Amino acid sequence: MTIKGPRLTNRRLLLAALLVVLAGLVIIFFSSGGGETIRAMRETAAGKPRGEGRGRPKAKEVTLFFVSEADGLLHPESREIPGASSPSEEVEQVVRELVKGSRGSLVAPLPSETRVRQVFLVKDVAYVDLSRDVIDRFAYGSSSELAAIYAVVNTITANFKAVKRVAILVEGSEKETLGGHVDLSRPLLPQPSLVAK
Repeated sequence: MTIKGPRLTNRRLLLAALLVVLAGLVIIFFSSGGGETIRAMRETAAGKPRGEGRGRPKAKEVTLFFVSEADGLLHPESREIPGASSPSEEVEQVVRELVKGSRGSLVAPLPSETRVRQVFLVKDVAYVDLSRDVIDRFAYGSSSELAAIYAVVNTITANFKAVKRVAILVEGSEKETLGGHVDLSRPLLPQPSLVAK
């Protein structure tokens, strides 16, 4: 027993000494190089406005399609939109510009009260969710409904090559039609034949 006692005490002292040395090394490590790196990263991040390091999204020139009263066809009009952080946000901006109407003599295909509630992309389909105003604020004949729908579809597919089809929703739900003439129960392909040559 007397032999084990000093050995146990020596082991405890040795273990305690090792823990003190280890703690000292940890303190030295974090107070020198490691902490400086973290501090430098924080200072760099705090000193730059968000997105500055990556560059801000550039403005984009897009083509919008509006209706001509002369021939009832869709005519292109160029417009610049601000850069966006995602493709769905860019699509949303394009549809908002379409709702604002032409800067020339062309006719806006959608009622000016229409709000773009949401846009989301799934594979090659853009889902465009519009407010109820798109139905309530417009009396659609067959040609005006066709022009309204394909102004949206052709505008989106012309500007976003990854989008092949467009689905139009109203207040988050599928609608059979806006005015009784064009089937909206499935995503629509663009119709180049409706665009003036």
